Amino acid sequence: MAAPTTNNPAPGELDPIDPDHVAHVLSHPPFVSIPGVHNVRDLGAHPTSTPAESTRPGFMFRSGEISGITPDGKRGASARARDHDSLRPALRHRDDEVQHADPGAGRGPARRARARVREQRLQPAAIGPVRTRVTVSAGRLRPLTERGVGHLAHCRRFELYASGKTEAFMRLYSEILDAAGPSLETILRHVRDKPNEGFIFHCTAGKDRTGILAAILLMLAGVDDETIAQDYALTRIGREPMREAVMARLSREPIFVQNPDAALNMFSSRHETMLAFLQMFRERYGGAEGYLKQYCAFTDDDIATIRRNLVVRHSDPDPSTSANISSGTSTSTS
Repeated sequence: MAAPTTNNPAPGELDPIDPDHVAHVLSHPPFVSIPGVHNVRDLGAHPTSTPAESTRPGFMFRSGEISGITPDGKRGASARARDHDSLRPALRHRDDEVQHADPGAGRGPARRARARVREQRLQPAAIGPVRTRVTVSAGRLRPLTERGVGHLAHCRRFELYASGKTEAFMRLYSEILDAAGPSLETILRHVRDKPNEGFIFHCTAGKDRTGILAAILLMLAGVDDETIAQDYALTRIGREPMREAVMARLSREPIFVQNPDAALNMFSSRHETMLAFLQMFRERYGGAEGYLKQYCAFTDDDIATIRRNLVVRHSDPDPSTSANISSGTSTSTS
C-alpha cells in the first residue's frame, strides 16, 4: 500500500492560532511549562496495546531548543529534580553538531571523525546534572548565506521543508534515519540502563528530528499510530508562541526572500505526515524493532528491556515518582 501524499497546506491551515486557545492548550497536559523553552511535552500516560498499561508519566520529555531557558526555568526544573531520589540527566540532540557516544564508531560520511561525545556537569540551577549531546543530523547546519561545503545540500533541505509536501518530509525523514543510528542508540541506551532517570530530548523546533525519536519511543511502547500522529500534530500549537521569531529568522534566508509564504510551511506539523512516516518506517526499516537491530545494534533482549522501561502497569503503586523531571502539568533545526 503506497504512503498517502499531501500537497500544500489548505487555505488558512497555517494562519496564526488564537492566542487564548494556544494559552489554554499549553497550560494543560501533555504540555509542560519551563520558562524559556518552547514546545515541551511529557510523553507519558499514552495507552499501549497491552491492557492496563501506558507510557510512563514523568520519564521522557520532548521539546524545542533549550538554550533559551531562563533563570526561573532552570530553578524550577532543578527544584523538581531535587524533589526526587535520583539525579536527572538531560539528553540532548542537536542538529548543528555531530556528537555521539562512540568516538571509534565513525562509519561512512555521516559518522566520521567529527563524531564525539561530550558530557558535562551542570550547575544546580540547570536541568539535571548531566547533559549528553548527540545528533540526528548528518552534518553541521550552516546559515544559507554562508558559502562552502554542504551549502547546496542545505539549500535543498530547506526547499524540501518549505514545500510542505508529505513526499518531501518522507525523503528528509529517511535521510535523518539513515544517519541517526549511533545517536539514537545513545539515547535508547539511557532508557535501557537508567530507568529511574528521566530525560528530555530536543532539536531546534522540537518537530522533525524530535518527532522521529518520539515516534520510535512510542512505537516501541506499543502506542497506536493515531496517538503517535496526534502527538506529532501538537507541535503546531507548541511552536506558535515562537511564530514571530521563527518567521523573522527565516525571512533572512535567500530561499524565502522571493517567496515568503513558503516559510509558513516550516510550521507544518500534520497528522497525515506522521501517519505516512509510520507506514514508510515499517515498510523500509522494519519498524522500531527492525531499526534498532539494524542501525543501533540492539538485541531482542535489549529491545524488551527498553520497552519494559518505557511503560507502566496501572496497578503499580505510584510508578512515576522515581523518574519525574516535572509534575507533568506545569513546571533538545527541524
